[in-house]
Amino acid sequence: MVIATVLLSIIGMSAGLVLGSRHQPLQQTVDQTGYVPTEPTVSPVRCPREMHDTALQVLQRSVELRQLLRVKVPETGMTVWICADAAGSLYYQANAGGETEKWIEGETALFLENVVERDGGYFAKAHDGNTFFVTEYRLEVVKKGKKQPYDAVPE
Repeated sequence: MVIATVLLSIIGMSAGLVLGSRHQPLQQTVDQTGYVPTEPTVSPVRCPREMHDTALQVLQRSVELRQLLRVKVPETGMTVWICADAAGSLYYQANAGGETEKWIEGETALFLENVVERDGGYFAKAHDGNTFFVTEYRLEVVKKGKKQPYDAVPE
């Protein structure tokens, strides 16, 4: 009886190995023909000319900036852009009145480099310590420790 059990176990293991080895190449073939995602691409939308002009002054070099996010803040009329260069560096630009109004850096406009993507949005810090966090639907400005949230609308 013990010999029969051992013999049946050996036959069962052998059959399992044979069936398993036949199934494995089929599985590899399926994996090779599966979907392969493409690399993410930068938006084809160019950021405003004025932002490029400011970037040239601030960075002391020419960069091609492509829009990742553009929102309008209805309460203030301000438009905010988040743009990326070819190297993946992120930039923040805001202008009171949007793209059609006067664009004077330091008065109606603010350009910031070293933007960081985090918590589903983009974080920027100005030289004076003020911070800006923008998402598709929100802009939070912290000036002198006071947080001011604004609703935003994607453009």
